[in-house]
Amino acid sequence: MKLHELHPAPGAKKAAKRKGRGPGSGNGKTAGKGHKGQLARSGGKGPYFEGGQLPLVRRVPKRGFNNIFAKEIAIINLHDLDKFEDGQLVDEALLRQRGFVKGTTDGIKVLGNGSLTKKLTVRLSAFSSSAKQKIEEAGGKAEVV
Repeated sequence: MKLHELHPAPGAKKAAKRKGRGPGSGNGKTAGKGHKGQLARSGGKGPYFEGGQLPLVRRVPKRGFNNIFAKEIAIINLHDLDKFEDGQLVDEALLRQRGFVKGTTDGIKVLGNGSLTKKLTVRLSAFSSSAKQKIEEAGGKAEVV
């Protein structure tokens, strides 16, 4: 079979009903909506309409808070840093290249989960106190950029 021989299965493609296009179409004049009434009007009945009763969406109280000034901080743990070679400089560019951090972030913070056996120079946005301590105990440097 070749690309130019492909075609949809019989009955798979059906023409759309052209509503309100004259009496010959079988859907002219009222376009299948009947005479008057709410469902004949534009706007009609939406998905949240409950017959005039206050909709559930408006009855239930609003919850939560979205802080538009919040900083999006990516997190990386010490056991992730242990995968790098001894003596290497670890920065944001390297972490993104290796796939540890994806998407847009306002910074990267190192947390002290796990252990570090290699001497690394880590240049990132923030460090937890335990992470900084473990990096320095392993003989490396934790530099805030």
